Amino acid sequence: MIARLALAASLALATAAVAAPRPAPVDQAAVLEGMPRSLSDYGFFLGGPDHPAETLIPYALRNPLFSDYAEKHRFIHLPDGARLTVGPDGRVDFPVGTALIKSFGYDGEGGTLDVIETRVLLRREDGWLALPYVWNQDHSDAALKVAGTRIPVAFTDPSGEAHRISYAVPNKNQCKQCHSRNGVIAPIGPVWQEMVFPREGDRERVAERTSFPPNTLSPSARWDDPDAPIAARAGSYLRANCAHCHSREGAASNSGLYYDEALGPYAVSGWRKRPVAAGRASGGFEYVVDPGKPSQSILIHRMKSVDPGIAMPEIGRATVHKEGVAVVEEWIGTETGR
Repeated sequence: MIARLALAASLALATAAVAAPRPAPVDQAAVLEGMPRSLSDYGFFLGGPDHPAETLIPYALRNPLFSDYAEKHRFIHLPDGARLTVGPDGRVDFPVGTALIKSFGYDGEGGTLDVIETRVLLRREDGWLALPYVWNQDHSDAALKVAGTRIPVAFTDPSGEAHRISYAVPNKNQCKQCHSRNGVIAPIGPVWQEMVFPREGDRERVAERTSFPPNTLSPSARWDDPDAPIAARAGSYLRANCAHCHSREGAASNSGLYYDEALGPYAVSGWRKRPVAAGRASGGFEYVVDPGKPSQSILIHRMKSVDPGIAMPEIGRATVHKEGVAVVEEWIGTETGR
């Protein structure tokens, strides 16, 4: 449901982009150098988060990362003449001068999105730089928060349950923690077959500027598609929410859990795998995934916790994603001891 709402919101933004006054061009110098103190320095938005520059390309993901039920609006800024490359796994290699822009917020009055923060990933000569910006009260601009911050937020989740949380804007190092691949910062979401372009013609226009490997790429199952096989749904969910760390190139590579690989009766899935060093986070259970026993699986125990010493993922959420947990529980419940 969240993904569908995000897509609808992106469509609304695309429409807003057409109706909004023509913005000034993006300041390419700000994308390439320094650490701009204000989001307005880039020229990505014209006076507010609901007026993106016409040149920004809105996109969404089939299986987005859960972030305390926040809605996300994503955009790509490409420099003039940019050429892109897609790898064998679908990961997009963006050129120097690219900006990936992601705004977070919750439903506000009148069906609009009350945006809290916008994170930017800037592709520069020496690699990617991640910077968070927090919007002011009247949404006229957003200020750089290198050290991160916390903001009290109230919202209602899809089941109708009300929440009041201390919403965490990550600091620069936390951005690096999630975006680390082989020790360097890299984008997480832009995998070609998982990207959805809501504005008509954008997918074709981007494809014209992109080099592809022999085309064996196909989209994964949506984690919230009730008609898809449960193992495929659980795999998509764990890939979106865990694989940025739990992969052979990620920050948690020493865990032996690789959720960017196929789920099944394999140790890399956690199937009858004892934890490397979970301590009290194990909950006293023996296996990461205990086949047929979700309530005795460390994976579920950690997904259901908001204790900072237990919860997984370690950062980025202060609530339990009930719908996501239910999918992974169902998958574990269908597994047998074999």
